[in-house]
Amino acid sequence: MGRTVDRREFLRRLALTGGVFAAASAGALYFRGREPRARGAADTLRDHREGLAVDRRMVVLRGPDPAALVERGFEAMGGAGAFIRRGERVLIKPNMAWDRTPEQGANTHPLLVAAAVRTALAAGAASVVVADVPCNDPVKVLERSGIRKAAAEAGARVAVPSEGPEVDFGGAVIARFAVGREFLEADRIINMPVVKVHSLSGITCGMKNWYGLLVGRRHGLHQNIDESIADLAAAAKPTLTIIDATRIMVSNGPTGGAPSDVVRRDLVAFTTDEVAGDAWAADLLGRRPGDLPFLGLAAGRGLGTGDWRSILQEEVSVGT
Repeated sequence: MGRTVDRREFLRRLALTGGVFAAASAGALYFRGREPRARGAADTLRDHREGLAVDRRMVVLRGPDPAALVERGFEAMGGAGAFIRRGERVLIKPNMAWDRTPEQGANTHPLLVAAAVRTALAAGAASVVVADVPCNDPVKVLERSGIRKAAAEAGARVAVPSEGPEVDFGGAVIARFAVGREFLEADRIINMPVVKVHSLSGITCGMKNWYGLLVGRRHGLHQNIDESIADLAAAAKPTLTIIDATRIMVSNGPTGGAPSDVVRRDLVAFTTDEVAGDAWAADLLGRRPGDLPFLGLAAGRGLGTGDWRSILQEEVSVGT
C-alpha cells in the first residue's frame, strides 16, 4: 500500500508545479542523481527477437472469448513456433500492477495470460514465467487481478521481482537501473499490455508497460515520462506484443475503479512493432498519435512506425 501513497503524492506534487515541462526538467536531474551507483560493468537486456525470422507485422482479432483470440492470433502470425523454440525459457509480461478486478480493466485479462502460457508450453517452452513489478501491494494485486491463479493453473510460475542487477540502458533519461532477474534469464519475452488512458503520458500500452521490469524507486521517471518510455522500449526488444483491448479504460487511467471507466471492445492485437501497437491503442482511445510525444520519440529512434495500418496483415473475427 505504501507504493500507492507514493504515487498519489507524486501526482499531487506534479500538479502543483505549474507545468509538465518544468517538472520534466527538474525530474530528470533529480532522478539521475538517485539512480543506483555503478559498481563495475552493468548487465544489458538481450534482444529477444534474436535468431527468429520475424518481420514487422500486425494482426487484429475480434471476439468474445479471450482464450480463442490468443490461440487464433498465434496462428495468424505464423504459429507459436515462429516465436518460441523448443527448450527456451519464456517470460510473459502482463500489466499486473493494480489492486483491481478483471472487470475494472486496470490489468491484463487473466484469461489472455493463461492462454499465452498454454500456447508457449505447447510450443515446447522449457518453462514459462509470468512476471511484473506491481504498483500496489503485490499479494493483493496477484490475487485480485486473477492473474496468479489463471497463470499458475495454465502451468506458469508467477513472480514479483524484488531485486536484480543493474542494467545499462544508455538512454536519454535512464542510464542505469536495477531490473528484475527474471527478465534477464528469459530467452523470449512476450509483452502483454492492456489499453488504457494515462494521466501523464496520455495512454499506456506496450511501451509504457516496460516500467514493470524496473526494481526500485521508478516513480521519479514519470517526471520525464516520454523520454523514459522511449528509453525502456529501445532496450526491451520483446519477441512479440499481444495487446489486450478486450475492455479498454477510457477515463481515470491508469488505475480506474468505476464501471464507467471501462468500455468493452472484445479486441486483441498481435504485433512485432510496439510503436505501431501503441498507435493502434491510441486510435481506440480517440487519441491522435501526433499528440503523444513518446510515440514520436520512439519512431524517431527507429523502434517502429506510428502508421499501424501500413503493417496490418489481417483482421479476424473469432467465434462471432
